[in-house]
Amino acid sequence: MSGIYIHIPFCKQACHYCDFHFSTSMKKKEEMVLAIAKEIQLRKNEFEKEIVETIYFGGGTPSVLENSELQLLIDTVYENYNVADNPEITLEANPDDLSKERIFELSKSPINRLSIGIQSFFEEDLKLMNRAHNSTEAKNCLQEATKYFDNISLDLIYGIPGMTDEMWKQNIETALSFGIPHISSYALTVEPKTALKKLIDTGKIAEPQDEVASNHFMILVEMLQKNNFIHYELSNFGRENYFSKNNSAYWLGKKYIGVGPSAHSYDGEKRGWNVANNSLYLKAIHDNILPIETEILSISDRYNEYIMTGLRTIWGVSLERIKNEFGTEYLEYLNQQTQKFLNDDLVYVSENILRPTAKGKFLTDGIASDLFFLNLK
Repeated sequence: MSGIYIHIPFCKQACHYCDFHFSTSMKKKEEMVLAIAKEIQLRKNEFEKEIVETIYFGGGTPSVLENSELQLLIDTVYENYNVADNPEITLEANPDDLSKERIFELSKSPINRLSIGIQSFFEEDLKLMNRAHNSTEAKNCLQEATKYFDNISLDLIYGIPGMTDEMWKQNIETALSFGIPHISSYALTVEPKTALKKLIDTGKIAEPQDEVASNHFMILVEMLQKNNFIHYELSNFGRENYFSKNNSAYWLGKKYIGVGPSAHSYDGEKRGWNVANNSLYLKAIHDNILPIETEILSISDRYNEYIMTGLRTIWGVSLERIKNEFGTEYLEYLNQQTQKFLNDDLVYVSENILRPTAKGKFLTDGIASDLFFLNLK
């Protein structure tokens, strides 16, 4: 199984917390779509022996593209790659782009999964984050989207300054009321060089509190599990048969090609990333040059990535795989480093699989970093 990720580097406006690559100017949108289509074609030999099972439009805000532009990119994939009979084709979309007419049009396209950036149903939260939509648009688009799409995911953010436990519970209850089968939820994080960081530094917004975020996370897990959601990855919850195939492939170490400015690629042995500059990207593609840097992953890199992704998912870290793929030195190191977390009831081992406990889930990234093998080879 392999996937193609398509990065659309445009947004109507900049959310205060976002540090992804995008531009709020749409002047080069048509040129960019044609360049991305050309990159898809230029890289077809990389997947000569692969079957593409997922196509994912991320960004940025892919829903700013016209349906004809999305169709062009999908057609280009089909023309140049071996695509599975029923691929998962996901479009990230913002509520303000999802009018009744647009949702109906999308339902007639090959796109069969929507990932909708709700973030919160409270007006004050949306204003704090500088989202382009309002609460009414969020609810209206879900009401309409569920008429035409069975496979829908929505994003929610917790730990927002001023968000009480009761408000967070209401957000989750509102999401559940629409019968959504998949929810991705993240703590509000303060990234360098974002508007949010500046607003906090100048005292205009309070800094998010880890204790609040941790409590919101526990509320989220409890409420969704009671509603038959499976907590299959640290930030992702899905009902049975509704896990994201695209994201699951990342966590399970499958191959993927990332096209568009700043997009990342992985083939099991090396990782690559495109230049995060729209003008430089367009010039390179125009000159038939792939604007990509690559690095060969060392055995320690691959071990560390497996630890990080494995601990975040229900599949955990296989001690047998550690031994077979990385060697006894890595297994002995892992067992040694794991002991303190076993003693603190933050991780456990069952059937030779290492996983975080309920208590340890919110601390997964920190635990993983302590298990990394730092003597790189």
